[in-house]
Amino acid sequence: MDKDMNQMLEDLSRIEVVAEDILAGRRELIDLDRQRNKTREAMRALQQDKGADKKAWICAGKMFLKVDQKKAVQMLSKDYDILDGEMSRVRTSLKVKVNELHDLEHKDHLKGFNLSPLSSAELKSVQSLL
Repeated sequence: MDKDMNQMLEDLSRIEVVAEDILAGRRELIDLDRQRNKTREAMRALQQDKGADKKAWICAGKMFLKVDQKKAVQMLSKDYDILDGEMSRVRTSLKVKVNELHDLEHKDHLKGFNLSPLSSAELKSVQSLL
């Protein structure tokens, strides 16, 4: 009986650890999404601004830099792409952790959870068949 109790406690602690990892991943995803939205808003504001001097102030770390608007938009676009990639990485790791949690809870995996969109080449080949 003591052996069964220890096994149950180990299982519950493992479930708790995986659930905490999932919650931490979701919080990270929310933070990354906020950063990405702020970056998108800044890019859009710079693109709409038709200022005469064509210079913009950018905060890089603890410094403010005055750079050309085109350069600022390029920098923000690069940051946006990096944030987008990071969000994809977090989403992928969340899928793995959710599946692990379902395994630990002895539940079936979620149906359709691991779907991915068609690539452009796959889409073209499907369209050629239709």
